[in-house]
Amino acid sequence: MAGDYHRGEMDIQEQAATYDAFGKMTKWGSLAISVLLLFFTLLFCTSAGFIGSAIASIVLLVLGVVLLKEKPTQSH
Repeated sequence: MAGDYHRGEMDIQEQAATYDAFGKMTKWGSLAISVLLLFFTLLFCTSAGFIGSAIASIVLLVLGVVLLKEKPTQSH
């Protein structure tokens, strides 16, 4: 039974896709939590008010999307 295994012959496409999806969910989920945390912290713990909190949160969201988006791969 152990002799049936041959290293490198198994299709790992599904595992690779799951790993990639988990990384993307972690990245974008962290950004969403950070934006919400900033919004509620500024709203309830400072005198920034709703508008100030919303502006700061939108700025963080835009910066996060720009910095975290997938970079195009270059092929030679």
